[in-house]
Amino acid sequence: MTVSISAVVLLSVLTFLFVKKAGLKVGHAIVCTLLGFYLASSSLAPTISEAATSVARMIGGIRF
Repeated sequence: MTVSISAVVLLSVLTFLFVKKAGLKVGHAIVCTLLGFYLASSSLAPTISEAATSVARMIGGIRF
């Protein structure tokens, strides 16, 4: 649960910055959000979730 909440916060911040600084239009951000909702309810959702969890574990395992 912590990984998904952190991912939501990170992606929300990135979307906000893209809208404000990088020229992403609000309409584009809405389309991306809707795509996320549709992907979450599709048969690809478990695969996407596992991939995101694997990437989060890999990044968490990096030692500096």
